[in-house]
Amino acid sequence: MKRFEQIIPRGLIVSCQAPVGEPLHGSMFMARMAVAAEAGGAVGIRANGPADIRAIRESVRLPIIGIFKVEYPDSPVYITPTFEDARLVVEAGADAVALDATDRPRPGGESLEALIARIHKELRVPVMADVARDEEGIQAARLGADAIASTLSGYVEGSPQRPEPDLDLVRRLAAKVSVSVVAEGRYQTPEQAAQAIAAGAYAVVVGTAITRPHLITQGFAEAVRSELSNSPG
Repeated sequence: MKRFEQIIPRGLIVSCQAPVGEPLHGSMFMARMAVAAEAGGAVGIRANGPADIRAIRESVRLPIIGIFKVEYPDSPVYITPTFEDARLVVEAGADAVALDATDRPRPGGESLEALIARIHKELRVPVMADVARDEEGIQAARLGADAIASTLSGYVEGSPQRPEPDLDLVRRLAAKVSVSVVAEGRYQTPEQAAQAIAAGAYAVVVGTAITRPHLITQGFAEAVRSELSNSPG
């Protein structure tokens, strides 16, 4: 099995995801978004679900960090909750698997340690652990995760609820774990991405600010409306 760093170079990873109901929902659109990201200099893609991953794999040569967002009735964990979800992601063409590594209960009571070990043994790909807090990142690294990502900070109870990315978590994790730390979650500007690298991140994942044009447009539109409402005449 290759190491995470042998698959994912240092740099910008673009998250190409569009939930049901959004204008660009659909594998064809996500594949073209990945092509645009590759043209712009991204070193990797994060993608959700076998269909999107398969379409992206056929369109770009970049490494793919695959996830599968699935809801289970007995668990709040929905980012690649089970081994079966991970298997489908890898079979679709993902080079690595990202999964929720928070301390919340997993479907069927499966342990994080067992899941990571099984992915390594049977799927032969590295695991990136999405966490919300220091303790979760430290624990995930101890249990065998190949990289730790700050993805869930701000989205899980007990983590800082703020609009800015959690650079402090990135900085602390980089000082506390021996595996690579990936910055992810609410990175809106190139300056923030650069700050994450300066804080010790191996790579930075950016999604909404690049791949969700209706939300990007909304930000510009709101700023213009606000200025127009304050302008005379």
